[in-house]
Amino acid sequence: MNVAEIEIKKKSNGKIQYLTEVLKEIPTNTILCKTLTGLGATYGEIKAKRHSIIIEPNKPVIVGKNNDSKHKGDNLFPVHEGIYSDDVVNYIETTFEYNNTLRGKNNNKYIKILTTPESFPKVKSAFEEVDYDIRFNCFLLYDECHKLVKDADYRNSISLPMDFFFECQYKAMVSATPIEINDPRFEEQGFQILKVKPTFEYKRDINLWVTNNLLQTVKEVLAKVEDKTCFLFCNSTDMIYALMKQLNILDKSAVFCSDKSVDKLKGLNFKSANSTWNEKNMKHYNWLTSRFYNAVDIEIKECPNVLFLTDCYIAEYTMFDPNTDIIQCAGRFRNGITSLSLISNINKDFPIRNRDYLNGCIQCSKDIYDMIKCLYEQVRSNKIQQEVYKATLDALPFTQYITPDGRINYFAIDNYIDNELVKGIYSSNENLHLALFCNDSFNVVSYQTNFYKLGDYERLRRENKSISLKEKRKIIVEQLELLGDCETEMDFAFKEDLRKADPLIVEAYEVLGKAKIEELKYKKKLIRREIHYQKANGNNILELINDTFQVGSWYSRNEIKKELIGIYGRLAITPLEAISSHSILNYFDAIEKQRKKQKGYFLQKRKFYIMETKFQE
Repeated sequence: MNVAEIEIKKKSNGKIQYLTEVLKEIPTNTILCKTLTGLGATYGEIKAKRHSIIIEPNKPVIVGKNNDSKHKGDNLFPVHEGIYSDDVVNYIETTFEYNNTLRGKNNNKYIKILTTPESFPKVKSAFEEVDYDIRFNCFLLYDECHKLVKDADYRNSISLPMDFFFECQYKAMVSATPIEINDPRFEEQGFQILKVKPTFEYKRDINLWVTNNLLQTVKEVLAKVEDKTCFLFCNSTDMIYALMKQLNILDKSAVFCSDKSVDKLKGLNFKSANSTWNEKNMKHYNWLTSRFYNAVDIEIKECPNVLFLTDCYIAEYTMFDPNTDIIQCAGRFRNGITSLSLISNINKDFPIRNRDYLNGCIQCSKDIYDMIKCLYEQVRSNKIQQEVYKATLDALPFTQYITPDGRINYFAIDNYIDNELVKGIYSSNENLHLALFCNDSFNVVSYQTNFYKLGDYERLRRENKSISLKEKRKIIVEQLELLGDCETEMDFAFKEDLRKADPLIVEAYEVLGKAKIEELKYKKKLIRREIHYQKANGNNILELINDTFQVGSWYSRNEIKKELIGIYGRLAITPLEAISSHSILNYFDAIEKQRKKQKGYFLQKRKFYIMETKFQE
């Protein structure tokens, strides 16, 4: 595609020119690359003197723009879940009726519909109902068009309007961070890229924290910025809830996420969950999922600290693309921010592949698919062969890029390439630092690597539900070895995490050691017996028994039982069998004797020296 540029300047008052000051209207067959967020591209289209249908990525964006006082007289109509085709019909007819009045002829109202991709069919159906052709009478604008690629892997409906989009005479796409797209229809229809070129410095300062323990690093960073309101972007409500709980900030937090996630959090008795942005619901710590990464204007009086949290092990989908996601999120705050920080672990198992290599993989995959499909079509007369070839086709990797009607979904292909490129960024701390350093939108002012004895990878290993109990215990013992002697508060916290995961194996490590655990083959029953044996014959208990019972003395059964129960309880030793007077024979050679009709034992000789020798060894 051809690339053209338009310049924007910073005025003498420090404010940046709006797009409407340098571009009267967005031209048709254009992908507008704004470079900066908040330049007023959708604002300009809403104000443009033409009928417009603007496709927004999700409902919060539409609700926010519809409630914006700047658009009070702009005849906006939101279409999303809960709005029906009949509602759109009524809106269109009301607009046309107004324009047919004397007042309307002097001051026309324009159709200005904001719709989600999923609700676009309702808009299309409504126009068909009133016999008014969108294709030749409306300007179709796809806002935040990078989402067509970013969301294609989990949201098939994101590209739902695109076939109709290419049928329209007047159309464009816009984003501050467009992603390279390969759908041939853009070239066929002569699309151009119109790039906004700022004539001033626009880089934002950003801090980078690369760590092997996300929780501990988040705790450190929040401690540094606790004086100001924080916004934390993280695309996992499970991860958000876990962090809030571990950081003990549940009552100081608000979460902004999808309706489904709101219900999930409320099911956990967390009440400060919201599906739309509203300053009234804001708290000191504000957590936002990908639903709020784009197009939403967060206008608050203060300049908050903004954090981006990525966990490459637990949830790959939390990875922030420096070329899109971080730019978009940072751009939500119209009144500025105090600091930006990206906190992430890395995954060395992520492959590093360039775009040419990935395109080659796709082409090879397509060639194999086309070959098998050709064979499938050649054996129509043979049902058995057809079934075999059909099963093979369905199992091929390229099948995931084929639409139900048999066409190639280029946005899904672009999504795969983009995801693999982002994975490469998070394959090492050097690559992540380089990706930010080379980005025109950021200036890395601080780069720190925080590595602890145990981290996210180790946690993932021991929490893996597919491994056996024995393997889990082996992993915990390995991690206890790695942890060594606890010296810091953090070390003790790590050890407590391991104890929660498997209290028995941690106790075994403390009492028996690694070699003995391995000798016992990690078997629970054998380990429990050995722990009891070691505790019941250790110096502590022997000293107490030595102080309590004397050789050459007689003790009644009741007296022996009472004293032994007291000693075991004081040392928190859980006996394998019920304590009785006979238990004294574990520690003494004794003769059973009766005195004054009371049964008991006369203690002849200690067995201590045997136990003490074994203990010292």
